[in-house]
Amino acid sequence: MAEKQFEPLIIGFTCNWCSYRAADLAGMSRAKYPPNIRLIRLMCSGRMDPEFALKALRSGADGVIITGCHPGECHYLEQNYKALRRYLLLRRTLKQFGIEPERVRLIWASAAEGARLAQELTKAVEEIRALGPLSWHNVVAADGDRPLELQHLEEVAA
Repeated sequence: MAEKQFEPLIIGFTCNWCSYRAADLAGMSRAKYPPNIRLIRLMCSGRMDPEFALKALRSGADGVIITGCHPGECHYLEQNYKALRRYLLLRRTLKQFGIEPERVRLIWASAAEGARLAQELTKAVEEIRALGPLSWHNVVAADGDRPLELQHLEEVAA
């Protein structure tokens, strides 16, 4: 019997003005990208709080994709630079948790780049699929605060 291929669940946070419209254009143009991605529209990528990504991963997502306007083209002036800083902080945080930082991707796409966004999303899904399922429960406690090893030690000590 053939072994079933792992299909990751990916949450995508998209900028309302550029990348969400690019995803819409990709759909209207019939550009194909994997159905593994669930898009959530934000007014701006600068609104993307790293906690959103952490919650998505804790809730069962295998990866997170953040998309926004190209640097210098943000409708809210410099908020995509804020998104970039938060993205880099998030990747460092994941690495400290022992989780591959490659599970989080940042993609810049204008509203006219539907085909390019579809290609980038497909590439991101393949890379996350190659990483395999995320074992977040092995790294962080259900309350999201303490590593399980520390929680177990506290239970044993009590």
